[in-house]
Amino acid sequence: EIFRQFKIDVLGRGADDVAYLVGGAGRGGYEDIISPPSDYVTKAGDVLMLDTGALFDGYFCDFDRNFSFGPPTAEVQRAHETLYQATEAGLQTARAGITAADLFESMWRVLEKAGASASTTGRMGHGLGMQLTEWPSLIPTDQTILRTGMVITLEPALEVGRGRFLVHEEDLVIRESGAELLTKRASQTLPVIEP
Repeated sequence: EIFRQFKIDVLGRGADDVAYLVGGAGRGGYEDIISPPSDYVTKAGDVLMLDTGALFDGYFCDFDRNFSFGPPTAEVQRAHETLYQATEAGLQTARAGITAADLFESMWRVLEKAGASASTTGRMGHGLGMQLTEWPSLIPTDQTILRTGMVITLEPALEVGRGRFLVHEEDLVIRESGAELLTKRASQTLPVIEP
């Protein structure tokens, strides 16, 4: 039901299609970030994440948003704020002439300071355009130089508890002077839905 309503809302706001919609939900975080719709019934204490790839005029957007059912735990709110700060570090770093690895590193420093493990942190973003996922890939070894006009996502993730995650994603375009945000920035405070 949540996925269906989200898709209807996105189409109602002018998207041509919602070609990709996945998510996850669970108590204090989610175990899987690419789950299709299911019969799972959300309840107090759950965190819901929706990740969408909507199309407009042949181009993809790719962003996700998190919601807490009832007040989030302090642990979940801290994780959400850490992801917000990691994304902010990426936004401040992104500009023409740096590498995809440089951008990864700027976000990784924030996550590492918060206690993240390298073994649970994968790529933290990717190129975006006529395909949902394009090159470059924001990983430690990608030496692709970012150029003016490239559209990329910033997508840091953080393990909240054993096997439970939060992920955050924004879209931006690289400009000579820095990043231009294309998505409406998610709130620094985790939005609460009363169950």
